[in-house]
Amino acid sequence: MKFTASQIAGILEGEVHGNPEISVHKLAKIEEGVEGSLTFLANPKYTHYIYSTEASITIVNKDFKPEQEITTTLIKVEDAYKSFSKLLEFYNNVKNNKVGIEKPVFLSESASYGEDFYLGAFSYLGNNVRIGNNVKIYPNVYLGDNVTIGNNVVIYSGAKIYSESVIGNGCMIHSAVIIGADGFGFTPNREGEYSKVPQTGNVIVEDNVEIGAGTTIDRATLGSTILRKGVKLDNQIQIAHNVEIGEHTVIAAQTGIAGSTKIGKNCLIGGQVGIVGHITIGDRVKIQAQSGIIRNVKDDEVLQGSPALNYADFNKSYVHFKNLTRLVGRIADLEKNNGD
Repeated sequence: MKFTASQIAGILEGEVHGNPEISVHKLAKIEEGVEGSLTFLANPKYTHYIYSTEASITIVNKDFKPEQEITTTLIKVEDAYKSFSKLLEFYNNVKNNKVGIEKPVFLSESASYGEDFYLGAFSYLGNNVRIGNNVKIYPNVYLGDNVTIGNNVVIYSGAKIYSESVIGNGCMIHSAVIIGADGFGFTPNREGEYSKVPQTGNVIVEDNVEIGAGTTIDRATLGSTILRKGVKLDNQIQIAHNVEIGEHTVIAAQTGIAGSTKIGKNCLIGGQVGIVGHITIGDRVKIQAQSGIIRNVKDDEVLQGSPALNYADFNKSYVHFKNLTRLVGRIADLEKNNGD
């Protein structure tokens, strides 16, 4: 796909400085720009690259004034970074605007779907599946019986969504995601063997949620495992049965959340965090990477460590942790000098 500077300026409500008819067909970082590419300049520390870049078009802030001769055509906008992000979104929408049903697929006679639907080859849609408008389902996706999918949803190759799951509007589900697998529920008997507890609930994913590749979200034992609107999950996260994650909470890769834990709104949770089951984490909580959470957490707490401490307390304690060997040596010397 090719776009001219004037077309791009129209999309971004920007102003062309240079050749309005010059065209681009790919994107590049400013230091790697070549003829036919589009780039942007938002961070001042990269300004020197604009005088050497070979990119055909560069998006810049309105207040940018070149101090040397440049060869790239400029598109001036209010915010170069936001405009470039908007352009990336536009590009992806154009690139991924597939429609139609490829073959072979299995599409139950009782399944239904809306307008502008795309279903990739080797996908399976079970009984009573309900799909909204402008949904794109890539090859090798499985949707179990009674799954509901809202409007403007993208499901990438290899995702598996078990029966009864509900996916809201505007969601993006990446490859190898599994939604609705059984929760980890077993009861021991007198012989030390374990019997499976039936997992009869479902998973509800509200609007505008993004779920990263390889993430698993278990169905509830009873009721629902719930991801509230705007939640963003990184790759390879484990969400156990009956967990609830509040609106606009963001969780980084390899985090694990045990069953029945409730997480509040607008939380930021780093990578490789472990959270025990049956606790409550408040709103706007920040948890640093590799922390272990074993207690209820109040609103606005910032935690680090395993078991996690208040962030400020952890930093004070760490001063002593890293000096522990020296302190032990000093104690040994004092005991020796005292004859103990």
